[in-house]
Amino acid sequence: MFDSLMRKIVKWLDPKLERFRTTKPPQKYTPKTLEDFIAVLQRTPRNILSEQDRSRIAAIMSFDERTIKELVVPKSKMVFVNSKDILGPLALDKLYKSGFTNFPVVDNQEKVKGILHTEALNALEIKKTDRAEKYMDKHVNYLHLTDSLQFAIEEIERTNSYYFLVLDSDETLAGFFTIQMLLDYLLGK
Repeated sequence: MFDSLMRKIVKWLDPKLERFRTTKPPQKYTPKTLEDFIAVLQRTPRNILSEQDRSRIAAIMSFDERTIKELVVPKSKMVFVNSKDILGPLALDKLYKSGFTNFPVVDNQEKVKGILHTEALNALEIKKTDRAEKYMDKHVNYLHLTDSLQFAIEEIERTNSYYFLVLDSDETLAGFFTIQMLLDYLLGK
C-alpha cells in the first residue's frame, strides 16, 4: 500500500519538479559524418580517451589515405655498406651503433646489390677478412613513395619480408620502410 502511494506521489511531483532540475539525462547521439565523429572524439575528456588512444583511432581512420612517403626513413639517414667492405670490428661497431638492423649493400656505382641483416652477422663467425657481399641477402624488396599503406601490408604478406627499400617516381632510392614503422603508426607511436 505504501509503495503504491509513493509511486503516485512521485508521478504527480515529477513534472512539477522538472523546472528545478539542473542537469538533464544525457541523450544518445550518433554521428552522421566522419567530421561529426571526429568532433565527438575531440570533446571526449582525457580521462576517458588518452592522447595515445586518440592517435590510434586517427591512424586507423586515416589508414586508407596514407602512403609510404609519410613513414619512410629518408635516404639521407640510411647507413650503407659497400659490397667490398671488410666486416672487421670497426665496421661492425659502426653498423651496430647506427641503431638500424638492415643495411643496403651497394657496389662502387652505388647500385644496391643486397641487404645486410645484423641478425645474420650475429649468428656467424666473421673473419677479419670477410667482405660484406659474403653475408648479404641478394633478395631485395621494393616499394614506391606513392604506394598506400594497404599495399604495403599486402606486400609484407606476399613477400614475407619486413624490410623494403623505397623508390621515388624516377626509380631512385628514396629511403626504407619496415613493418615496425607500420606497427608504430597503427599503435599511435
